[in-house]
Amino acid sequence: MSGSIPFYQKHHRHYDRGNRSRETESAISQYQQSSNTYSSHSSKSTKGIRAATYTALDEPRLSPLPKRVKPTYMAMDKENQIIGYVVPIFRGSHEFQSGLSDTEEARAKESAGYLARRDLFASGVESEHIEHKSHRTVMRESAERISLSKRIYENEEYHKRLNEDSLMHIPEFVIKPRSHTVWEKQCVRLHCTISGWPEPRVVWYKNNVSIDPMATPEKYKVESSYSVHSLEINKCDFDDTAQYRVSAMNSKGETSAFASVVVKRFKGEIDEFLPSPRLRKYFSIKPAPCLEYGVTFETHLVEKFGVSFGREGETLSFGCSVIIYPSLQRFQPEIEWYRDDKLLVPSKWVQMHWSGDRATLTLSHLNKEDEGLYTLRVITKSGFETHSAYVFVRDADAEVAGAPGAPLDVHSLDANKDYVIVTWKQPAVDGGSPILGYFVDRCEVGMTHWAQCNDTPVKFARFPVTGLVEGRSYVFRVRAVNKAGMSHPSRVSEPVAAMDPADRTRKGPSAPWTGQIIVTEEEPVEGVVPGRPCDLSVIEATKNYVVLSWKPPGEKGHEGVMYYVEKCVSGTDSWQRVNTEIPVKSPRFALFDLAEGKSYRFRVRCCNSAGVGEPSEPTEATTVGDKLDIPSAPGRVVPTRNTDTSVVVSWEASRDAKELVGYYIESNIAGSNTWEPCNNKPVKGTRFICHGLTTDESYVFRVRAVNAAGISEFSQESEAIKVKAAIRGGILHASPTPPYGITVLECVRDSMVLAWKQPTFIGGADITGYFVDYREVIGGVPGKWHEANIKSVSERAYRVSKLKENMLYQFQVRAANMAGVGIPSLPSETFKCEEWTIAVPGPPHDLQVQEVRKDSLVLLWKPPVYQGRDPVNGYYIDIKEAEADFEMWRGVNEKATDKTFIKIKDLKMGESYVFRVRAQNKAGVGKASDSTEPVEAVTKPGTAEIVVNVDDDGVISLNFECSNLTADSKFVWSKNYVEMTEPERMTLETKGSKSKAIFKTPSEEDLGIYSCFVTHTDGASASYTLSEETLKELLKVSHDHKFPIIPLKTELAVELLEKGRVRFWLQAEKISANGKAEYVFNDNVVHQGEKYKMNFDKNTGIIEMFMESLGKEDEGTFTFQLQDGKATNQSSLVLIGDVFKQLQKESEFQKKEWIRKQGPHFVEYLGYEVTPECCVRLKCKVANMKKDSVALWYNLMPYLMNQVFSVIANSSTPLKIQSTEEGIRLYTFVTFAAFVSSADTGNRLILMFFIDRARVAGGLPDVVTIQEGKCLNLTCNIWGEPIPEVTWLKNEREMVSNDHYILKFESGKFASFTITSVSTSDSGKYSILVKNKYGTESGDFTVSVFIPDEEPGKKK
Repeated sequence: MSGSIPFYQKHHRHYDRGNRSRETESAISQYQQSSNTYSSHSSKSTKGIRAATYTALDEPRLSPLPKRVKPTYMAMDKENQIIGYVVPIFRGSHEFQSGLSDTEEARAKESAGYLARRDLFASGVESEHIEHKSHRTVMRESAERISLSKRIYENEEYHKRLNEDSLMHIPEFVIKPRSHTVWEKQCVRLHCTISGWPEPRVVWYKNNVSIDPMATPEKYKVESSYSVHSLEINKCDFDDTAQYRVSAMNSKGETSAFASVVVKRFKGEIDEFLPSPRLRKYFSIKPAPCLEYGVTFETHLVEKFGVSFGREGETLSFGCSVIIYPSLQRFQPEIEWYRDDKLLVPSKWVQMHWSGDRATLTLSHLNKEDEGLYTLRVITKSGFETHSAYVFVRDADAEVAGAPGAPLDVHSLDANKDYVIVTWKQPAVDGGSPILGYFVDRCEVGMTHWAQCNDTPVKFARFPVTGLVEGRSYVFRVRAVNKAGMSHPSRVSEPVAAMDPADRTRKGPSAPWTGQIIVTEEEPVEGVVPGRPCDLSVIEATKNYVVLSWKPPGEKGHEGVMYYVEKCVSGTDSWQRVNTEIPVKSPRFALFDLAEGKSYRFRVRCCNSAGVGEPSEPTEATTVGDKLDIPSAPGRVVPTRNTDTSVVVSWEASRDAKELVGYYIESNIAGSNTWEPCNNKPVKGTRFICHGLTTDESYVFRVRAVNAAGISEFSQESEAIKVKAAIRGGILHASPTPPYGITVLECVRDSMVLAWKQPTFIGGADITGYFVDYREVIGGVPGKWHEANIKSVSERAYRVSKLKENMLYQFQVRAANMAGVGIPSLPSETFKCEEWTIAVPGPPHDLQVQEVRKDSLVLLWKPPVYQGRDPVNGYYIDIKEAEADFEMWRGVNEKATDKTFIKIKDLKMGESYVFRVRAQNKAGVGKASDSTEPVEAVTKPGTAEIVVNVDDDGVISLNFECSNLTADSKFVWSKNYVEMTEPERMTLETKGSKSKAIFKTPSEEDLGIYSCFVTHTDGASASYTLSEETLKELLKVSHDHKFPIIPLKTELAVELLEKGRVRFWLQAEKISANGKAEYVFNDNVVHQGEKYKMNFDKNTGIIEMFMESLGKEDEGTFTFQLQDGKATNQSSLVLIGDVFKQLQKESEFQKKEWIRKQGPHFVEYLGYEVTPECCVRLKCKVANMKKDSVALWYNLMPYLMNQVFSVIANSSTPLKIQSTEEGIRLYTFVTFAAFVSSADTGNRLILMFFIDRARVAGGLPDVVTIQEGKCLNLTCNIWGEPIPEVTWLKNEREMVSNDHYILKFESGKFASFTITSVSTSDSGKYSILVKNKYGTESGDFTVSVFIPDEEPGKKK
């Protein structure tokens, strides 16, 4: 047989005989059994049926070109009554060239199908008309079967010899798949019939992505039977809205056909967790007939199961009764059970039972994993019927009061030969105190001993279990712990083997009691050294482990490869092999024992028997630590009435949540503080029906988000809602009212752009989008509505495509929010679909009014969709009073504005106005837009404006506060009236009723108009214009706030004090008690010490630093740095060069002066004057004279004589000439005369001069000490002309010469003083006074007399 396989079939797995469809094998088997039965049991009667179905076996002989027999497709009984319809087998145009089927498989299908149909109707329709036939009839039928078998064999042999190339042709679609529009949660099946030889391979695509039914069996089901191919999509949702393509390919070519599936949300009283609407109920389409048997089955589900509640550890059973009409004994439907859209299979936890008329599902030993939406699906050949209801599982009572609930959904995230990464979900119930962590337990399959894997609780919901034995299988469980105690253990995970993933595909049978896996190694094959692995990356990183993944090398030879993993600390080049003992075989590996907080790089090498290859490119530096953050709290929670015992809870998803597991919802009776979980298994959507509530009670709800890192904070509590059946189905009660004002913005040959106005009431939440419907109007009669858009549009404008040119259309629009889709608007006017050819632009649209004040407002609009012949270059705005006539429209702006907003001023307070906008281009001004609703010019109470603020950190922000917020209100910030959703240059913050827009780095790029609009209010809005001048002022204030300066009264100065001390000082205007000062010299901080003395008077703000003196090393810059909180300032003084030297010199002088003034010192220095009488007077003033102070005079005659001679010369008479014997004599007479004598004392000449004034020239001592009884004799020189009178004084009394005191004055020059016998009474002060007409002078001396027995010098 293998030798007869055509060459092109050897390369296509599809044509392999071993890959025939199960239907074909079943049909052949059925045919063979039927033949054997009729051959061996000839006594049995057969049931007759005449099915005039075409076969190629009616000719007596095989012929390459037989006659075609016109087939019929009616199935009749013996009385020629029509009992069914037989589906024909469609063939291509070349199928009947031989008069026979094209392949042996097709011929076997045809024959088996014929027999199967005959047997079915013989047993199903004529079971009550069984009659015995004669032996002759039985024999004839047996002979016919033998002849039929012979013909089939001959046909097979014939086709082996036939040239098959002449029969081959490209696949062709006999019947193409058609498009479908279905409701959400319904199922849809796409059919097509394809011919072609060789038999084509059929593949289904969704948006050009192939569909793999094996990957998602619960979603897709692909069937092929007798050239009829089908794709079944189960439980459709919005994501299933797509274009589907079916592709048929064989060796001659490929062809495709397309069909669209549109999934709509049901707008009636149908919830996503309730049963899906049946097709025939909502679309009036008859169920499809049974393709195989020609029988139409109708399925009804009765006694349906409802919402159920259970507790962990209990057993729960539920089901439905199934009625199928007609009821055929041989036919049994296919029963499928789903949990959360995943197909269930029987296990020790799940048991399924079908009794023939009732389907039952039993959940033994409930766990929280069993919670979810359960769906029963009953499938027949005519379609299917489903029913769904939710099952809630509560936590079992804790062994310890206050202990948390058990974790759930424990499974293996990754497994290798020496580790398994276990993951789980956190419980909804924490027992009243935070969960401290989790303990992971393991147990070897076949054993009963559980071993705890971690010594301390782990908070992250993933944990790597190491220390496993390679080849053994393990199961795991998890327990939660809080301060009260330990929870119940979770449900045991599925067994997982500790082995390399590459070995799992080659594992042998497991030992029944240990689960040990037997691995069969392949024979080694000589190969080449493998190349580098590629695409190495870190796919997961926590503080406990890092998981690497890579792709095998392109060059690896014929044998398999294994891998070595290496690591190194970032910043080094020291690589260390991680798996030193045994290399891994799979391109995935987890690393443990890494230091938390350190950064590592990784690389991988390949190896085989030929050697170890080059390493891969290293990864980027990866820091060991938990990268996953706990999700943020969910947004606003909105409850909506549903039934008497349930409420629909919707919420806004957590922002920027990564690897989100789902949400937990809790409820609380309003006024109490007892929160109960609504679900114990996380739900992934943002909408959930909370069941089991008490009727007429008011509840509030809150939501938390969950991921592996932990559970988020609670959302804000919802508003209280009374549990009561909703009016009008509940969902529509919160839907928006219809939009209105539908207009056409642009029209081309096959499409029209529509615009409409927002509903006056948006319902219980923000509008999420709009749906547009259209219908044709023919002869004034409107047709059927059609959907224009499948997915909602957020803008209030939409282009309706695929219209017919010159046809009339009407449109309607529906608004949707999170509660559902509202009712449609009234039909629009009738518009004709014809292309606009006008040169001017179309009308602007979506006019909005903001910032309404008593004398102004801001008008916004969107550009026209139809631009005209040229682009739009401006807009004109018109205004009129709301009650004024049409002729009262007047322009606001004389010059066209190029912006899409304008501020209209000079309005009259209390007056209502309407506005419209016209666009212009080069061709002219276009049609005006629809006018706005009347707007009253009034400033509403509580209206606030945007306030610009600069905080203490210098951050500039725009602040807006709204006092009339609602629960749904949001602050919307715009720049130039374009919403800023994620501004790069600003940060938006909202807290309560206040919102702010914070500038990050203010610059000229931020110039513009900033506005803030608050939704769900009566139009609260405001704007602020940031101009260039304003920005400069704000930046200056920001700089002052960011870098505040302490104001100074005086800058740093220097002054000299007594003793030569140097004082540096400055004064601040104001400084607090926390103020600080630093003293810096040449960039080095100096401190209090011997050299520097500091003083900081915070009351006066005076800061001082003192230095005793200045040295050469003190030349430089002195700086005082001040700090008071954030405020700073500094002042510097530069002392270098001549300035420093002068200050240093002055300091030294002052120091010397101070030292000098510590003893006798001159207050007035020695001076002199020469009188007209030629008297020289020397004088000075001395202070601080003490008793022992002595005045010393020094001769200054060389300098003074010049002055004396000048006076003498000036007193001379005119010069006279006299002739004498000796010659001519020049002479003059002077008034004064001086006598000069000189004495040579070395190199110095001493001049002495004499004048007529009486003087004491010298000779008297200052003090005379003499012993009692001695004789004292003193002599002094007296000068003067005329000769002075001499007087002696004792103690200021005049003395008279006697025997005791002998006073003499001789030769007019010498005065003597003699005491003949000194006694103690002679002690005292003595003076000589000389006097003539030119002056008086005195000389003083002291006499001290002592007794010999006493110390000398002691006065008596």
